[in-house]
Amino acid sequence: MISSASVVTARAHVIVPSPIGPLTLVAEDGALTGLYMQAQRHAPEHVVLGDPGDPAAEPFASAASQLTAYFAGQLTTFDLPLAPAGTAFQRRVWTALQAIPYGQTWSYGQLARKIGSDSASRAVGLANGRNPIAVVIPCHRVIGSDGSLTGYGGGLDRKRFLLDLEASVTARHA
Repeated sequence: MISSASVVTARAHVIVPSPIGPLTLVAEDGALTGLYMQAQRHAPEHVVLGDPGDPAAEPFASAASQLTAYFAGQLTTFDLPLAPAGTAFQRRVWTALQAIPYGQTWSYGQLARKIGSDSASRAVGLANGRNPIAVVIPCHRVIGSDGSLTGYGGGLDRKRFLLDLEASVTARHA
């Protein structure tokens, strides 16, 4: 079946509303390359976002729909084409982040062990902080070894919101 939906080929962005504020989605070659929160630390310069895109084009339409379902507590796993740009080490960390189950948290040490770099907790933390596709690649699920909330590029209030959302959905389905 041939889809009539257009696909983003050149880098473009759209802004979608969310309970944690406006989210800027960035895509190129049909894949999501960025999801940034308002006033996010390590957000790219505006010129890097590309031109304003068509919200009905893919992957924007699917990403917006899945984010709406996630925030409504109806989606626990994203299914989107992703293409985060980063070093090989960063991409390993971002891949491992996607293995953290919905509603659960891991420490930076657990994440380091998951990628086979037991002593790299600090480097894992730096890579986690540079995650370009927040929420979808769930860097908010990483906490300090003592269970405390630690830095989050979108701010600790947003991290707490996301963790509370996932905990409440998990509790409802327990």
